[in-house]
Amino acid sequence: MEFKQYADVHEFALQVEPILAEGEDVYSLFSGVLQAIKAGRYENPFMATIEEDGRVLALFQMTPPHPLNLIFVDEKRVEESMDLLIKKLLQHEIEISSVISLKAWAYCFVEKWEAQTGMTHQLLMDQGLYRLDEVNETLLQSPGSWRFADEGDCSIIEKWYTIFEEDTGLPITRIEDVKKRVAAFLSEREVFLWEHGGKVVSMMKKSRPSKHGVTVSLVFTPHEERKKGYARTMVASCSTELLKSYDFCVLYTDLMNPTSNKIYQEIGYKRIADSVQLGFIMREIH
Repeated sequence: MEFKQYADVHEFALQVEPILAEGEDVYSLFSGVLQAIKAGRYENPFMATIEEDGRVLALFQMTPPHPLNLIFVDEKRVEESMDLLIKKLLQHEIEISSVISLKAWAYCFVEKWEAQTGMTHQLLMDQGLYRLDEVNETLLQSPGSWRFADEGDCSIIEKWYTIFEEDTGLPITRIEDVKKRVAAFLSEREVFLWEHGGKVVSMMKKSRPSKHGVTVSLVFTPHEERKKGYARTMVASCSTELLKSYDFCVLYTDLMNPTSNKIYQEIGYKRIADSVQLGFIMREIH
């Protein structure tokens, strides 16, 4: 069993993309970030595998300050692979602030990491991963229609982006970085808006396209427009549009929010996995 760290993203991709393709829906986050690394959007990414006799047993990826993403291919070798990963992370003094993975893998890693480092963890995001192949056509529609966002929508999207982070407990992005991200979203026509009576009342975006699928994210409705069905109708309508180009859509939900989980299931999204992001903090010494 050998730990291999990669400096060349294309060499790394050659090793891991066949595995990602086999689990294209479940591994959509890892795959999407890998494509972004290829496109030069991240500096100093951490990319590594554990291999044996030319076979990949596990793959890892991190774009600081974002979480370390873990995938284990051989379920019988998970703990063995994890022990080797932790040994190498400590040996090379690679800092990690959080980890994201399927729930069982993430909690197993955390237990081992805490034993080695004396750190403790906190739950950052408890997520359900959902997949959509076909929209429920019998869904009751709210009034309005969707359109792609354009430059004239920058200010409202920037404002909603920050409120979305506040609502979901995510770290707040600096406004100058929000402006850059929104500009990039618009240049790629990634943001969908729902309008009713000439007023923008909800938004969502597409991200991380893969060979057969695409991710739906940043679904947001301001407080004063909630409970009117706008988000559900928008996600249903825009997912229908996305399914013209892709075989399936995926999205992550906050499992602590039963309302959003219910809405997505009504649209036709089916839960395929549970994912969790766990952050690390130093244990207090009394």
